[in-house]
Amino acid sequence: MIHLAGALEGIRVLDLTRVLAGPYCSMILGDLGADVIKVEAPGGSDDTRKWGPPFQEGVSAYYACANRNKKSLTINLKAEKGTNIIRQLVSESDVILHNFKTGTMERLGLGYDQLKKVNEGIVYCSITGFGETGPYKHLPGYDFIIQAMSGLMSITGNEESGPQKTGVAITDILTGLYACIGVQAALLERSHSGYGQQLDLSLYDAAVSSLVNIGSNYLMSGDIPGRLGNHHANIVPYQTFRTKDGDMVIAVGNDIQFASLCQVIQKPELAADIRFRTNPDRVSHRQELIPLLQEGFLEKPTDYWKEKCQGANIPFGPIYTLDDLFLDPQLKEREMFLKAEHPKAGPIKMIGSPLKLSRSKVKLKRHPPEPGEHTDEILKSLGYKKKEIEELRKMSVI
Repeated sequence: MIHLAGALEGIRVLDLTRVLAGPYCSMILGDLGADVIKVEAPGGSDDTRKWGPPFQEGVSAYYACANRNKKSLTINLKAEKGTNIIRQLVSESDVILHNFKTGTMERLGLGYDQLKKVNEGIVYCSITGFGETGPYKHLPGYDFIIQAMSGLMSITGNEESGPQKTGVAITDILTGLYACIGVQAALLERSHSGYGQQLDLSLYDAAVSSLVNIGSNYLMSGDIPGRLGNHHANIVPYQTFRTKDGDMVIAVGNDIQFASLCQVIQKPELAADIRFRTNPDRVSHRQELIPLLQEGFLEKPTDYWKEKCQGANIPFGPIYTLDDLFLDPQLKEREMFLKAEHPKAGPIKMIGSPLKLSRSKVKLKRHPPEPGEHTDEILKSLGYKKKEIEELRKMSVI
């Protein structure tokens, strides 16, 4: 059996992004074996390096979450010698990512039309708040703003809480994932055509795409959805319930599971009730059904319901805090927690990759790099001599 070091082994990615969406994309590509070069200004210009606490020996936990498996090159893009280095790297690269405001790369002489003259096979991916076209194209894009404008906050929370954002920067993550999909699709297409292309990713587009069934509900009915909190718009019962000693989630996806749930809580008559027989009936009579179920769940502790529900094949989930999560044996078995030796922070812990490939396995090859950690190495690979590198450093080009 042939063993590959990584599915994207041999692919070089220039990553000019910072914060989360772009670095998350490039980290996935790096996890899959690509040679990722993270480009920052001298001293480091990724804002997340200073986002915290927590820090471990000066290394930000936020920065560490999206920057493993990369090399670090620092370049002053405002200097002509700096942009010349980028062009040299583009000539030997497959992908370039950036999340500068619309028009910035063109002003630097690094736009797609300019760089494809250097390498017609380059896959050029921009990640912006609102995209490279349209009336909002010059506006800065931040996850919180995008969650507000996309409708996500209008459907998150409940009537008492008001609009709520998610607990993580979900539109950044979604955009990073879409960018990763698009980059790989463009590389696959290039293998047939021989040409690269430009990808235009926006947080706003990605967030709107995530409305899925809620967006479809509105487009079909014209009804503006309210905030359902931990309830589901189209399925009942599919929500949190209080138990004698805590909280849990029950996710009943069909009528057979509902009948089983009624047996478990010793209320079989509910499954026969004309108001609750089918899921559409239960959605229509949500207000009558939920109090009846809640009454039953309060009689026993969470562990009791876990055993009963799982024994009856009823989807059940305890609501973990992160200390619970990191003790879960399932995640340990799936290698979802990693340790890396960092030259400044010492041993650091990270969340692993969910990508499980049978041959070209995902590996932790590099710690999240310090600013410019690999500058000399990368420049030497381009043919720069030690004296030339020293001169570039004196000129603040690197």
